[in-house]
Amino acid sequence: MNTPSALTLLVFVPWIGAGLAAVLPARHSRVVSLGLSLSTLVLGLSLLAVCPGPAPAAGLTLEEKIAWLPALRISYHLGVDGLSLLLVLLTGVIGPMSLLASWSLERGGRLLRALLLLAQGSALGVFVAQDFFLWFLFWELSLVPVYFLIKLWGGPGAERAAYQFVIYTVGGSAFLLLGFAAIYAAAGTMDFAELRLLANGTLTDKLGPAGATLVFLGVFLGFAVKVPLYPFHTWLPPAYAEAPTGVAMFLSAVMAKMGVYGFLRVLWPLFPDQLQAASGVLLWLALAGAVGGALAAVAQTDLKRMLAYASLTHVSYCLLALFAVTGFAGLRGERALAAGVAALDGAMLQMFNHGLAAAALFFLAGVLEARAGGRRTLADFGGVRAASPVLAGLCGVALFSSLGLPGLNGFVSEFLIFRGVFGLAPGTAAAGCLALLVTAVFLLTFYQRVFHGPPTPATAAFRDLSGREVATVAVAVVLMFVVGVYPQPLVGLVNGLASLWAAPLGLPFVPVS
Repeated sequence: MNTPSALTLLVFVPWIGAGLAAVLPARHSRVVSLGLSLSTLVLGLSLLAVCPGPAPAAGLTLEEKIAWLPALRISYHLGVDGLSLLLVLLTGVIGPMSLLASWSLERGGRLLRALLLLAQGSALGVFVAQDFFLWFLFWELSLVPVYFLIKLWGGPGAERAAYQFVIYTVGGSAFLLLGFAAIYAAAGTMDFAELRLLANGTLTDKLGPAGATLVFLGVFLGFAVKVPLYPFHTWLPPAYAEAPTGVAMFLSAVMAKMGVYGFLRVLWPLFPDQLQAASGVLLWLALAGAVGGALAAVAQTDLKRMLAYASLTHVSYCLLALFAVTGFAGLRGERALAAGVAALDGAMLQMFNHGLAAAALFFLAGVLEARAGGRRTLADFGGVRAASPVLAGLCGVALFSSLGLPGLNGFVSEFLIFRGVFGLAPGTAAAGCLALLVTAVFLLTFYQRVFHGPPTPATAAFRDLSGREVATVAVAVVLMFVVGVYPQPLVGLVNGLASLWAAPLGLPFVPVS
């Protein structure tokens, strides 16, 4: 089914909003930017409505393709499948949340809203572009507004954090670009669908074994920095901690998913053999990110740095599932197939579920920081629940969602990930459970130290959340309950892809010599 206007509108309406937000008077800029940011959710739901039922295992459900640079075989090619649509819906929820979180900002508010909308449109372009040339333009454009958002509106260490962010991500992008330049030279196309047809041996033959390995490493580095995969994560804690609240929400909830999306959409389909060969090492790196991130979070006293390391842990779960499926292709049969499908379903759902919890937690941490006059260490708080029960309640829901409490959305994705990884790599899954235990320690410590105990001077006169602040997190909190109780619609979006990608595990068992 083709809807030529819907996919283009999806990407460019936020950019139109960015232009309007920058030139309109402040009071109109707020309303217009929020309305045009909400267009993503409206269009995403309309796309969902015309694609009822489970998404197909292969191919794009909705597509738009126009010749752009025919001499170079480059096209304006947009499309969505279940995974793309899931991330479009996530962006449609988080974009307006980020703008509402920045609603009362006076200093440069119009420019900040314009940059947030530019980042939103760029992220959407990454999720729907199907030609590498177009996709890379969106990928790079997403970096520019975030750099300025951190540098101009961030905390005391914002300048250093912004430079570190851009150096890491642009450096990773350089390797990514070199890798795809080699692919284009060998294959003559940058269309993802055409490249996937060449992935099973043909692309390796065109590049040569050594060339294919080098190109794989270049593309891998580009995505590993973006996720980030351990040990490429060192830009993340300062960037998240120094970014203003709305920007930290968007970074952790949406932009971190661009790297995971790249692994699933680009790296795996194009380089399955190389990914399988490297998956043993990569599985341990993902495990190090999950467990190491949780242990680092325990050591933090700064609330935003604690949440930054928690974000590293939860995104690492996605890679743990991916590398477990690619690394244990010697396991065959129905049980292995079921485990692989569960792990991949969980990884894709985790991208959505973590986005909701991370955005809510960074917003509520920002509220605590603002109420405390810029202070945000655990020692600065105590007894907040007595003065701000609504804040305490909503923060508790978001914390328990991140913890994976049954009945909330985080449980669904984490259960599927560990159910799948246990079926493929029991030892790795058992070690990964340490991250779950440590996560419980620091999140419960967070809640106990901040919301219980005697009030501190900074929290004795706290006021509760305003109506606007409740509205900022209301949709995310409702979705935490809805997805936790009834995850089937989201599972239906991605299950076809998970079944396709895990299909080799269902082949007849072949003993490994």
